[in-house]
Amino acid sequence: MSYDFDYLLKYIIIGDAAVGKSNLLLQYIYNKFNPEYQLTLGVEFGSKIIKIKDKFYRIQIWDTAGQESFRSITRTYYKCSACAIVVYDITNKESFDHISQWIEECKNQSSKTISLILVGNKNDLEQERKVSIDEGRELSEKFQIPFYETSAKTGENVNNIFLETAEQIAGNIEKGIFDLEDENSGIKRGNRLGTKNDIILNDKKIEKQEKKCCE
Repeated sequence: MSYDFDYLLKYIIIGDAAVGKSNLLLQYIYNKFNPEYQLTLGVEFGSKIIKIKDKFYRIQIWDTAGQESFRSITRTYYKCSACAIVVYDITNKESFDHISQWIEECKNQSSKTISLILVGNKNDLEQERKVSIDEGRELSEKFQIPFYETSAKTGENVNNIFLETAEQIAGNIEKGIFDLEDENSGIKRGNRLGTKNDIILNDKKIEKQEKKCCE
């Protein structure tokens, strides 16, 4: 397998069931939306390569199941992630109320260098809103993490949540904040090959993964 990137960044998407985690992944990689809810069983995977300054970063995204019965599986992915995208549904107050629990669990299980971002999804359903944008901002300020409202259906802000976090991580790599020899950092060096025209900017693959994310 050739590695046409400079760095691999491992991401995890967490949050309650049915908040739109899988569709955020689909929208980001394929610009597609699945209107029919499909339960994620365990963990699903997708990846995409982006360019920041003169470097190419492969963002490897792990979409996790939100059900309590799968939480033990989800916890194993915290330990080898560079970024956690914490998602709630703006039409579901309960999913918002659980965010603090998700964030605290992530912080307890992951590397101290992990980046987090709060995402209020489904803002295309404004008429059904149960969580105000101010409530989302207040919670993000409490945890001192970035915040976006998104729509996995229309694509609003979906690219931004991945780009902002990747830029933050890229900046921290340049500053030498990460120990790249530590597999729990969620970052690995690649070996970019070929010219810029040879770079595949979108991996056309989403598949169920049974291997550990750190392998």
